[in-house]
Amino acid sequence: QVQLVESGGGLVQPGGSLRLSCAASGSISSINAMRWYRQAPGKQRELVAGIVSTFSTNYADSVKGRFTISRDSAKNTMFLQMNSLKPEDTAVYYCYAVGISKGTYSPFTSWGPGTQVTVSS
Repeated sequence: QVQLVESGGGLVQPGGSLRLSCAASGSISSINAMRWYRQAPGKQRELVAGIVSTFSTNYADSVKGRFTISRDSAKNTMFLQMNSLKPEDTAVYYCYAVGISKGTYSPFTSWGPGTQVTVSS
């Protein structure tokens, strides 16, 4: 079983920055890809950014140029640096990972419980 835990959320003023972290633990042989999703009140969950490697990332149009995704594969962690935050970035941010389990070598997918990001003056 694989567990994901997000941290780094909070309240920030418009134009400010936050850095989210996601730590994966458990029976992990390898993590193939990690993603950040977000869900605002009354809206569907949407993909914010994804990463396979340093040279393979993708972003939602709404965050391009403002958010940067990265990962430390050796530590099974992922980060989201969020700059120039806007009120419309307010949401619960979720970490997602897909990979291979240790021992059984079966594929896994896992979600974190989420961390709240609120952008408001």
